[in-house]
Amino acid sequence: MTESSLLQETLSNQIRAQGFTKLVAEDLSLLTGDKSVSGFTQHWDALHASWADLRRDNHLKDGGAYRQRRHSCFIQNIDTETITQTPHRAHWQPTVFNALHGGYDRMFEPIDASVTADPSFLKLVSVLGETFAQVHTARSWFIEAHQFRINTNGGIGRPTPEGAHRDGVDFVVVMMLGRHQVKGGETRVFNVDDSTGVRFVMQEPYTTILLNDERVIHETTPIQPAEPGMTDCWRDTLVLTYRAKGFQSPEAM
Repeated sequence: MTESSLLQETLSNQIRAQGFTKLVAEDLSLLTGDKSVSGFTQHWDALHASWADLRRDNHLKDGGAYRQRRHSCFIQNIDTETITQTPHRAHWQPTVFNALHGGYDRMFEPIDASVTADPSFLKLVSVLGETFAQVHTARSWFIEAHQFRINTNGGIGRPTPEGAHRDGVDFVVVMMLGRHQVKGGETRVFNVDDSTGVRFVMQEPYTTILLNDERVIHETTPIQPAEPGMTDCWRDTLVLTYRAKGFQSPEAM
């Protein structure tokens, strides 16, 4: 087995055992077959520049301007080893999973083609899907990708305004791209059955968590400027969701 395959097996075993696992940049480099960690981070640092061009999320029920995002969708076939971007579509969740923002179409600007067509981006999305296929019987994944920037322009930014939640999918990926002049933002992952879990702050770029959405709930606490009076304070993440039974939609429920 290759080093990447061995890591996939380890990660899938951890997800089976505890419902989630945590990775760092070295893990992602190995998983994607990058020749060096520095090569992986340099390429993703270049992709991270696109987070500066996200659009305001106009669907926030609290009227806040603290969240910027872009969104695109893909279908992955495990057997043919293909991944295809779909025509642009709205993001929809049922209210049972998102009582605050569920129940209606939320249309966001698509992720820029310089990201969605990038081989490193597509490799990461694909290899994570292959990893989840070792935990689940699915041979196809319906994948939604979300670029998020949470800022503190109003004094506070809320990464998960809906609180602790599930997303209504099979697996969730949260990848930290960077934090700039902020404090807070504690990630919390709890078991659905007994509420035991872990809490930690994703500080280092490319820290990533993989979640079995049926077994755990997750949230991230609000962020604030690291020091009073600071401006240009933000937290950037890439969120990927993988669902076997098609994209969530009113028709599919």
